Amino acid sequence: MTEDARNRPLRVAQYIGTRVSDAERGPQVRLSPDDAKARLLVDGELAWVQGPRRQELATVVVDESVKRGDVALRDIAGVSLSEIVRVIKPDLDSHTRRGYFA
Repeated sequence: MTEDARNRPLRVAQYIGTRVSDAERGPQVRLSPDDAKARLLVDGELAWVQGPRRQELATVVVDESVKRGDVALRDIAGVSLSEIVRVIKPDLDSHTRRGYFA
């Protein structure tokens, strides 16, 4: 699979904003099994959600009720309905730009 297929843009179909008193809260991205598989993501891991104004790490939930090409977001700042986002698996194996300490 090419890099472009893993980084295909997704449409925000649902947005949930929680309150401090809610039991379930925090950044979360729900996507279809096909979209998760294309991005090499599994349920429960972290992924970057890159929106038009900022990016944020969120917990991945693979959800069959989400249509392919759409995402449902919870508590991700800087996005709104119908905007385009990218969901990307973090590269934790490469060295950082801050330097490499051998």
